[in-house]
Amino acid sequence: MAKLIFLGTSNAIPDQHHENTHMAVLGIRTKLLIDCGSNPIVRLQEANINVLEITDLILTHFHPDHVFGAPLLLMSSWLMGRQTPLNIYGLKYTLDRVKIMMDAFEWKTWPNFFPVAFHEVQETEMYLVLENNEFKVYSSPVHHIIPNIGLRIEFEEGNQVLAYSCDTEPCDEVIKLANQADLLVHESAGDTRGHSSASQAGEIATKANSKTLYLIHYPTDKISLSTLTKEAQNTFSGLVYLAEDLQELSLQ
Repeated sequence: MAKLIFLGTSNAIPDQHHENTHMAVLGIRTKLLIDCGSNPIVRLQEANINVLEITDLILTHFHPDHVFGAPLLLMSSWLMGRQTPLNIYGLKYTLDRVKIMMDAFEWKTWPNFFPVAFHEVQETEMYLVLENNEFKVYSSPVHHIIPNIGLRIEFEEGNQVLAYSCDTEPCDEVIKLANQADLLVHESAGDTRGHSSASQAGEIATKANSKTLYLIHYPTDKISLSTLTKEAQNTFSGLVYLAEDLQELSLQ
């Protein structure tokens, strides 16, 4: 049985209860991280995830709140004795900058470092990012300030579909990613350049015929937290929830 764990749910400004948005999708053999904010070792421990069992990392875009934990993930895994390969996926724009960031830490001089395989994601709709006997992951470019991707994950067991908007303005690409999705995780940072409001997230869920909407990447002030789900419910008749840090959802 696969599950989704929200490792962080805040927008770019976290607080003591909400880390920057990133998440884990866990199958029996495949342990996938989507973005890598925060201190990944501490947050993974809090979620009862063994960092050495992480098999794949998708980096959606190169903004600090989505990638600043990647060097710590790599260094800590190395210091903990990892020898198994780690696959890292992202757009060329993203991976080029991650490599530059790692080169600044002179990671190629770290002795006995485990293999890291970079997989370039094409900036096309419904690109097959990875596939195994547990799930398939597709990506499409979304409308953010810099190149960015949203995701669609199709699970073999139970034929469940999870869609994730990542940081984006409302766009047709997310509607296609979320088509008939059992669960749409959509950002709700606000109606500003490169982002969406909770109300707009609800509109996307409605147009996509998604069953359930989880709001993420939201402002963490008390006023926003008290109104976000109500805003989305005005434009979406399905179930609406506010994602919370370390929350687990079964995908079956």
